[in-house]
Amino acid sequence: MMSSSAAFLQWCVLLSLAVLAVSFVLIVVRIIIGPTLPDRILALDMLVAVGIGFIAVIGVKTSYYLYLDIAIALGLVGFLATVAFARFVLNRGRMELAQEESARSAEDPA
Repeated sequence: MMSSSAAFLQWCVLLSLAVLAVSFVLIVVRIIIGPTLPDRILALDMLVAVGIGFIAVIGVKTSYYLYLDIAIALGLVGFLATVAFARFVLNRGRMELAQEESARSAEDPA
């Protein structure tokens, strides 16, 4: 028979996994339907956060706390990926503005 604290921890782990699974499905839907690139990038960043949550909960469930180190490493990689995506979107926006300005100057020679 489990003690009340162990039963409570087991119940919290199962609830956490259920909430993370629902959020995972919703994030995947956001990635698929978009509609814009920044929406998809934000959803990918949230997917990394949910992955960190899954790893942390599994670490608590199995009492193998090395998983938390893996979660921290995934967080660092996710942060770097978000910065790279942000720079990509920023440079893409600058290129689109430059193309629009060059098209406007080509149409209006005066």
